[in-house]
Amino acid sequence: MADSAANTIRLNKFLAQSGVASRRGADALIAEGRVTINGSVAQAGSQVAPGAVVAVDGTPVSAERLTYMVLNKPVGYVTTLSDPEGRPTVIDLLDVLERVVPVGRLDAMTSGLLLLTNDGDLAYKLSHPKHGVPKTYRAIVRGLPGSAALRKLTQGVHLDDGRTRPAEVTMIAARSGGAELEITIKEGKNRQVRRMCAAVGYPVMELERIAYGPLTLGRLGVGTCRALKPHELEALQAAASGG
Repeated sequence: MADSAANTIRLNKFLAQSGVASRRGADALIAEGRVTINGSVAQAGSQVAPGAVVAVDGTPVSAERLTYMVLNKPVGYVTTLSDPEGRPTVIDLLDVLERVVPVGRLDAMTSGLLLLTNDGDLAYKLSHPKHGVPKTYRAIVRGLPGSAALRKLTQGVHLDDGRTRPAEVTMIAARSGGAELEITIKEGKNRQVRRMCAAVGYPVMELERIAYGPLTLGRLGVGTCRALKPHELEALQAAASGG
């Protein structure tokens, strides 16, 4: 009996590892009575034994191998699993058997680092503002921001959905008709960097995410992806846990 119990896994963790939802999302599905184990409606705290059949809304699910990919997203691709407008999606660039989803989003015209995984727990922690995992962007803006504009970006900008948190902003170089900035934020409002820059009068012309927490693009070519290395995954997990 002890060996059997040792091989079970908590249902919300099983669902997270199946890519269904984060543990919190799985708890909601269980509370709504949408999850069954061997045909019986599951309860909060249920355990899944080896060989058990778990289903959500009647559709069986299985624990997948946890997969973590980093993609250097090209401009023009959308970060959704499918697009009703027929635009190419980042999923088109992947070559993995597991069903992975993007952690956060980059708009179609933004390039750079995109993490994709079926680890619902890690995705939730990385995406939630309360964990404050930093994301760093290289922005080419129109015009040359002065100290007042840079200070506003650093201290926080009023947007229509609230004031942004303080950011780290560095002027990298002046360019013809514009400037290159490096901007690090710890939240993820929709199109946040573009809206911040526009709010202070310097609209973004090009935008690339170059880091997500401790994870960087390195020499990863545009449009290519790779699996995370063990030390990168450990660093991401630590960042997501506030370590």
